[in-house]
Amino acid sequence: MPTPPGATRGSANCGAELAAGQAIAPPSAPLAVKQAIAAANRLRGRPYVWGGGHASFLSRGYDCSGAVSYVLHAAGLLDQTMVSGQLALWGEAGSGRWISVYANAEHVYMVIAGLRFDTRSDPPGVNGPRWHRAEVEGAGFAARHPSGL
Repeated sequence: MPTPPGATRGSANCGAELAAGQAIAPPSAPLAVKQAIAAANRLRGRPYVWGGGHASFLSRGYDCSGAVSYVLHAAGLLDQTMVSGQLALWGEAGSGRWISVYANAEHVYMVIAGLRFDTRSDPPGVNGPRWHRAEVEGAGFAARHPSGL
């Protein structure tokens, strides 16, 4: 989606597309953003598993923080897995230009190039990390972003 005139370009309006459940990175996206999108696409459809992705970045299923940690690691932005409370303190404060992480002590999700990657808000009978067009729930979450993105 294009940035409206006078608006600041941010992670909520950077323009990734969603096709058949997979995100497509904007051609102008930085390499780390393209790597993050590719990593999130690899997790799409994996089941939600509490604690999944914490013993190792590779897991049969992922919880919210395991999925976000996997994506950030694949983009070269995180060295070790973190739980949601740790991610609420990770990076720099505020929403990012391309990648924003929204975290509190109980849950974490991320917005990459305008698409939400989350383990919640799935249709009945579906769970696990996947892309959403849903709006950002900022209340009660700390917004964080990687430096420069």
